Amino acid sequence: MPEARIPDATVLSRRKGMQQWHILVVLSVLMGFASISTDFYLPAMPEMARSLSASAGQVALTVSGYLAGFSLGQLFWGPVGDRYGRRLPIAVGLAMFTCGSAGCALSSTITTMIIWRVVQAVGACASVVLARAMVRDLYHGARATQMLSTLMTIMAIAPLIAPLLGGQILQLSGWRAIFWILVVVGILTSLALFSVPETLSPEKRHTDRISNAFLRYGALLRQPRLLGYAGSGGCFYAGMFAYISGSPFAYITYHHVPETRYGLLFGASIIGIMLTNQINARLAHRLGSDCLLKLGCVGAMLAAIMLMVTSWLDLGGLWGLAIPLFFYVSMAGFIIANSLVGALHDHSGQAGTVSALVGAVHYGSGIAGSALVGFFADGTPVPMSCIIAITSIAGFLFLILIRKVKSTLQ
Repeated sequence: MPEARIPDATVLSRRKGMQQWHILVVLSVLMGFASISTDFYLPAMPEMARSLSASAGQVALTVSGYLAGFSLGQLFWGPVGDRYGRRLPIAVGLAMFTCGSAGCALSSTITTMIIWRVVQAVGACASVVLARAMVRDLYHGARATQMLSTLMTIMAIAPLIAPLLGGQILQLSGWRAIFWILVVVGILTSLALFSVPETLSPEKRHTDRISNAFLRYGALLRQPRLLGYAGSGGCFYAGMFAYISGSPFAYITYHHVPETRYGLLFGASIIGIMLTNQINARLAHRLGSDCLLKLGCVGAMLAAIMLMVTSWLDLGGLWGLAIPLFFYVSMAGFIIANSLVGALHDHSGQAGTVSALVGAVHYGSGIAGSALVGFFADGTPVPMSCIIAITSIAGFLFLILIRKVKSTLQ
């Protein structure tokens, strides 16, 4: 008897599923460029300070400079993506990222390093802001929350592995080799981009001038509900980047953790993010994104207050620092995706612009967090811990704003 054939519908369904997973992986890589660009060189920051004859505060400005370019660049790429589609602007951004990474590898002073980090960031943010817009093009409501959580779980692998690899590369080849590897990452991602279809059809694109987008930003900023979502996420980003800027010196310099083991402590927090992202994806339909956002903000605030107390009183040594930080960072799984979905929910027609504005608020807040750590650096974890606690409380207050607006609308 002839071999039974699989029905055509089943074959098409399987192919469609494989294509969706392929798109999901590429989008997760694009969204992961922010963390890849920073987490990879975190273990090298003390060595960079010695090599470039810079202070700890000056090296922390390489994070702040990156965030400045990343934050402001999104305001440009979002409207461009709404007008010209998603893939072409991402390709241009990846080219900028690759050039910026090469410039960082060749830098001989801390000033040139900061400048090239800005270039690197402006390119990388095109991938992040437009990948989020692509998710909004493809999915809606609770499904969008689930997909963003899944994407963040996949892309969390990068910051989990990056510090570990960065520490090993630092030992084998020095800190410059880390940035040369980022050059290779940029090239490979550019090639992978062309296997992903365009998600914004020509008839859905904005036809007005790019300059008009800044007028739309002004109108969006007058919407309290949008500000509530953006602000709660932005305060968390401020604390996160205070952690990213301050933790290498808190762990390696203050607590004498070997550079090769720093990645293990950093990676433990990323595992926490992956777990909460999966919980968030499973509970999105049942509890709703607003409830999960509140859960994350309350959890982050309690962990941050505990962190401030243990750091101020020097309780528990290394573990008194690492355990509260683990719980604080883990709340990213509840806060980031839900604040984005909440902000994008009522603005499907301009997902790129809204994604850019929210991203600019998030990373602009991150600039403040990392810069404050550099400014108040005193050789102890206390400044980092206090900044994380203050921003967590502020994030909770933005939730109250969202609740008030919702009760008014009902």
